[in-house]
Amino acid sequence: MKNRWWILVLFGLLMGLFFIFDLGRFFSLDVLKASHDELQKAYHEQPFLIVGIYSLTYIMMAALSLPGAAVMSLAGGAMFGLWVGVPIVLISATIGATLAFWVARYVLRDTVQQRFGDRLETINNGLERDGAFYLFSLRLVPVFPFFLINLLMGLTKIRSGTFFWASLIGMFAGSAVYVNAGTQLASLTSLSGILSPALIGSFVLLAVFPWLARWGVGLIKMRRLYTRWTKPAQFDRNLVVIGAGAAGLVTSYIAAVTRAKVTLIEGHKMGGDCLNYGCVPSKALIHSAAFLKQAQTAETLGFTTATVDYNFSDVMTRVQRVVSAVEPHDSVERYTQLGVEVLQGNARITSPWTVEVNGQTLTTRAIVIATGARPAVPNIPGLETVRYYTSDTIWSLTERPERLLVLGGGPIGCELAQTFARLGCQVTQVEMGDLMAREDADAAALVKVALQDDGVQILTQTVAVRCEIDAEAQYLVVCDKDGEETRLAFDALLCAVGRAPRTEGFGLEELGIPVTKRRTIETNAQLQTIYPNIYACGDVAGPYQFTHTAAHQAWYASVNALFGDFKSFTVDYSVIPWATFTDPEVARVGLSENEAKAQGKAYEVTRYGLDDLDRAIADEAAHGFVKVLTVPGKDRILGVTIVAKHASDLLAEFVLAMKHGLGLNKILGTIHTYPTWSEANKYAAGEWKRAHAPKRLLDWVEKFHTKRRGG
Repeated sequence: MKNRWWILVLFGLLMGLFFIFDLGRFFSLDVLKASHDELQKAYHEQPFLIVGIYSLTYIMMAALSLPGAAVMSLAGGAMFGLWVGVPIVLISATIGATLAFWVARYVLRDTVQQRFGDRLETINNGLERDGAFYLFSLRLVPVFPFFLINLLMGLTKIRSGTFFWASLIGMFAGSAVYVNAGTQLASLTSLSGILSPALIGSFVLLAVFPWLARWGVGLIKMRRLYTRWTKPAQFDRNLVVIGAGAAGLVTSYIAAVTRAKVTLIEGHKMGGDCLNYGCVPSKALIHSAAFLKQAQTAETLGFTTATVDYNFSDVMTRVQRVVSAVEPHDSVERYTQLGVEVLQGNARITSPWTVEVNGQTLTTRAIVIATGARPAVPNIPGLETVRYYTSDTIWSLTERPERLLVLGGGPIGCELAQTFARLGCQVTQVEMGDLMAREDADAAALVKVALQDDGVQILTQTVAVRCEIDAEAQYLVVCDKDGEETRLAFDALLCAVGRAPRTEGFGLEELGIPVTKRRTIETNAQLQTIYPNIYACGDVAGPYQFTHTAAHQAWYASVNALFGDFKSFTVDYSVIPWATFTDPEVARVGLSENEAKAQGKAYEVTRYGLDDLDRAIADEAAHGFVKVLTVPGKDRILGVTIVAKHASDLLAEFVLAMKHGLGLNKILGTIHTYPTWSEANKYAAGEWKRAHAPKRLLDWVEKFHTKRRGG
C-alpha cells in the first residue's frame, strides 16, 4: 500500500482539478445542444483527431468516476451518428471502466481482502463461479451507478478479462439507447426523459433473462439426469442415512427431532470409526500411557521413586472397556428410542429415491451418504507378507510388540508413536516429509522433542521402499534423502499414512455420482451431489476428517435434505478447530503462520510462553506456548496455535471469540480463575495489549504524574 499512495494522490489531484475549475459545466445537456453544430463540423473536418480526443476524454472520465458519462454518450450519437457512435462509446466506456477497476484492485483490494477476506469468501466464490452473469446483469440495469460497480468489482477476485467482456456486452444496450437519443439531440429537453419506466423495465427483464435461461438449462439437465429413473408415486420415508458414524448419527438425530421419518443403515458397528477405532480408544490408551509416564518421572513431583507393574493385555482390555462404556450413546437402542429406524446391513443406492438393504427396497425423498473413511494402506512391495496394522486393527493387539515401526508423521502417527513408546515399545517413526507438516515449524519442533524424549527414533525425509522377511526378523527397507537404504527390523508395523473415503460399493458408480481427486464425493456448498436430493457429509465428503466437522456438516445435510425446497444453507467452514493429542497437545483454529504467508495475508504474531504460567509451573508442565495471529494494528483474531498440556481445552475460548467476532481486548477483559491453564489465553491477550500500548499517551501521562508530584 505504501508504494501505491502516489496513484491515489494522482487520482485525487485530477478529480480535485475537475471540481475546482468546475469542468463539469462543459458536460451538460444545454452546452452539448449549444455546441452541436460546431462539434459535427469539427468531426467532418478532422474525424480521427476528434474521435481520439472524444475517446480519451470519455476514458479518463470513466476511469476517474467523474459525472458526465450520460452526456458523453449523447455527444457520441450527436457527433458520430448511431452506427459509428455506438462502438466508439461502448469501447471507450469499457476501457475507462476497466481502468477504474484496475485502480481499485491495485490500490485497495489486498487491504480489503486481508481484512475482510473470510467474510467475503462467499462473495468471492460466487463471483468466481458466476461473475460474468452478475456483472452482465448489473450493467444492463441503469439504476446501478456504473462507477460504483467498477470500484466494487475491483475489490473482488473476478478476473480482469471477465470484467472487460461482461462490461462490454452488458453496456451495449444502454450505450445504444443513449447514442440513439444523441442523434435526436434537438428534441431532448432533459436526461431523465431518455429512460422511461417502460425502458428501465425492459432492461431489468433483459438482465434477468440470462439467469432464467441458465435456470432453464439447469432444469433441462436435471430432468435428463433423472429421466432414466422412475420416481415413486409416494415415499415410505423422508430420509435414508447411510452410515452410523458421527455424521450419520447426527443427521438421523436431527431428522428424528424434526419429526421426519428417517432410516439409518449401518453395515458394521454403530458409532463408526471414532467410537470403535479412532478418537475413543486412542484417547483411552493415551491416558494409560500418560499415567505410566507420570510414574516414571515421579521424582519431579517430590517422590523418590514410584513403581508401576502392568500387563499390556490388561491395558488393551481397559481400552475396550472404555469403548463399551461410550457405546450406549451411539447404540441401536438409543436411536430407536429417539425415533430413528435403524437397520443393520449393507446399503446400496439403486436410484435417486431408492435404497436396497437386506433384500428390501426403501423409498425416500432424500438420501444422505455418511459412509466415512478407512485407513489408507500404502502400496509397499512385500507389505502383505509382514505383520502390519492400521489405526483400525492396532486395537486387536494383546501382546506388546517390542519393536514397533510407525509409518507416517501426521497426527495419528505421532499420537500412537508416543503412546506405545511410553508403554515400553522401541518405536521408530518414518515420515517421507516433515513431522506434523500441517503445523508451523515451532509447534512441530516441540512435538518432535517430546517424542524423542519418550524414546521415539524419528526418521524424516525418509521413504519406505519395500518390506522384507527372513528367518530372524521382519524389515522395512527405507531410503533417506541422500539415496542411502537402511533395513529397519520390527515386530509390528503400524501404517498411519492417512485415511481414504469409503465411496465404493454403495451404488455411486451406477448413478454416476462423481468423486474428487481426493476420492471424496463431489458436493456443492449445500452438500448436494449432482442429484439435488442426495447429500454427502462427514469424511466421505471432506474437506476435513474430524468428528466435530462431520457433526457440523450433518446439521446442514439434514436440514437441507428435509427443508431445502424452502430454504437451504451453505456450510460454514470459517472457524474450524482441531487438535493433535500428543504430550504436549497441539491445537489450532484459523490460520497458521505458514497458511497466512501462503495466502499473502498480512498479520501480526503475539506469543505467550507457558514457562511463565503459574499453573503450568505447579503442574511441572511449563513448556509450550500460545501463539495468536491478528490483523496488523487490530485485535481481530486470524488464527491461534497452542502447544501445551491442555491445548485442546484452552483453544475453545479462541474458537468462541473467532466465531462471534470477539477480539483480544474482550478476552483480556474477561476474568479467568486463578490459578488455571485458561489464564494463558488472557496473558496472551495481555502481550498483544502491551505491544499496542499508546506510547505517546503514556508519555504524556507520565509527565502529568511527574507534574502532580511537584516535579
